[in-house]
Amino acid sequence: MTDIEENLFSLSSETFLVTGASSGLGVEVARALSRQGASLVLTARRKERLEQLAKELPNATYCACDLSRPEEIDNLWRFCDQEVGAITGLINNAGVAVVQSALEESDDAYRSVVELNLVSVFAMARRFARRLIDAELHGVVVNVASIFGLVGSGQVPLASYASSKGGVVSLTRELALQWAKYGIRVNAVAPGWFLSEMTEGMFSDEGAQRWIAQRTPLARPGRQGELDGAFIFLSSKASSYVTGQTLVVDGGWSIL
Repeated sequence: MTDIEENLFSLSSETFLVTGASSGLGVEVARALSRQGASLVLTARRKERLEQLAKELPNATYCACDLSRPEEIDNLWRFCDQEVGAITGLINNAGVAVVQSALEESDDAYRSVVELNLVSVFAMARRFARRLIDAELHGVVVNVASIFGLVGSGQVPLASYASSKGGVVSLTRELALQWAKYGIRVNAVAPGWFLSEMTEGMFSDEGAQRWIAQRTPLARPGRQGELDGAFIFLSSKASSYVTGQTLVVDGGWSIL
């Protein structure tokens, strides 16, 4: 790789806000962006985990926030404005899943999943874009969708999760269209099966592991680090002509 190509992936002049950064995918994304030189603001509900990760990474700070509460989102952005300065990248990663039959899932349970997985993504992106526009800055949003926002889940009942992630895919396209004129790119990553707190039940069950391997063309779940490239690409100048897209990283699951 030449120096010119390497510079396309550099994030040394950027500051990213990463939601859901206390575990799993959020931690991996934060580490990947940090390796490319980005400064980071980490947020999630668990302050102790955020503090631990912030100590590990150079140029990282944190602010605990429950994204299902609009007043806490306001406090988070106030912290960024006062303590950090301009945020030029947003990773909307925070999410939750309820594994339950649609016949049994309550309206309240469904609503709570959609509130975090979709409404908070919109709320965070809107506040981010408004700040960029007011400051006449360009920036990037990378939303975390899911293969189950694109295809049915099959044996795993995920009505609220799947519909919220489908909403993230559609929201990504719409925001990209509305904000392209401001120099704000909006894309999404749709992961397949990766080990996280959300999926650890599947990964601890041998039958579920066999099902994932049999159903995936590459015959295995994703490994640690295999999402890093997608996030670095969409967060950097390497994707300067890409917006409104959902990059699927699933070992081929969604093409069957």
